[in-house]
Amino acid sequence: MTSIKPPPSRIYLLRHAKAQRATSGQKDFDRALSDHGYAAAEIVAEKAVDKDYKPDLVISSTARRCRQTADAIRRAMSPATEFRYVDELYDATTDTYLDIISSQVNEDSVMLVGHNPTIEHALEALIGHKALVSALPKGFPTAGLAVIDFTPSGWVLTDFVTE
Repeated sequence: MTSIKPPPSRIYLLRHAKAQRATSGQKDFDRALSDHGYAAAEIVAEKAVDKDYKPDLVISSTARRCRQTADAIRRAMSPATEFRYVDELYDATTDTYLDIISSQVNEDSVMLVGHNPTIEHALEALIGHKALVSALPKGFPTAGLAVIDFTPSGWVLTDFVTE
């Protein structure tokens, strides 16, 4: 498990929703959400709002499918929620994800919108392998939202929201 200390004291990890398959000659970076992906992103965003999950800051990969997933969050959240788009989240290492989170010392809660397998590895780094496998035996699904809180015993997966 990682040694990230608050702030932030709550971390949201959102895997982008289901994307279309790449067309001939299309770059992976430019893949859009599928119709199912658009719907799933909206459902998860609404469920997050219903549960009163309100990140202070949303940081998204600049890949098209992540921006579209973040847009669903933007439509559902308060206009006061700040959004940033970061190139480094695309094709990043787990350490990059964790460094971006840990550098947000002025925010109490941060959401990353990113890619697998890195989003799953970041969750594992925070809560440990055993807790990850117990909570997500089939892996981190598209449009899945992990809610992780810092407790006296370390980072704990508080909730996992799916469509």
